[in-house]
Amino acid sequence: MATVELSFTALPAHVRTARLVATAVARRSGVDESLLDEVRLAVGEACSRAVEGHQLYCPAEPVRLSLTDLAGRFEVEVTDTCAPFARSPGGAGAVAARPGADPAGSPPGAGARVPAGLGIAVIEGLADEVQISETAAGTSIRMSWPSAGGSR
Repeated sequence: MATVELSFTALPAHVRTARLVATAVARRSGVDESLLDEVRLAVGEACSRAVEGHQLYCPAEPVRLSLTDLAGRFEVEVTDTCAPFARSPGGAGAVAARPGADPAGSPPGAGARVPAGLGIAVIEGLADEVQISETAAGTSIRMSWPSAGGSR
């Protein structure tokens, strides 16, 4: 199967669309029905993290999603282009509110620091394999599950 690519504006509403597309492509790729909820949830978590980073640091840039079925593996890659999100001013492992924003005047939770590893732990618990690449250009989360012809 060829790669399916999707790019979308960094809006939370588009995360649902990404989940639906990923689930449909996974089903067509032969991912077992019992794993489809895991695919949907992991893709949703990875896309939500990317959308949050884009909204904070580069709202005009799209989030990218790539779905591929190759050699008995269904692979999903979510890519953001917001390097500052991965290297937030709060130090390693923290996601800070928009630089210069007043947490008191922000929506609830906007100024709170959330452990960056929390979403990654969820993704790692759902996907069969997970690879995270952070570069100056952004962050890529690659997840995979067995598909038709593969074994878990």
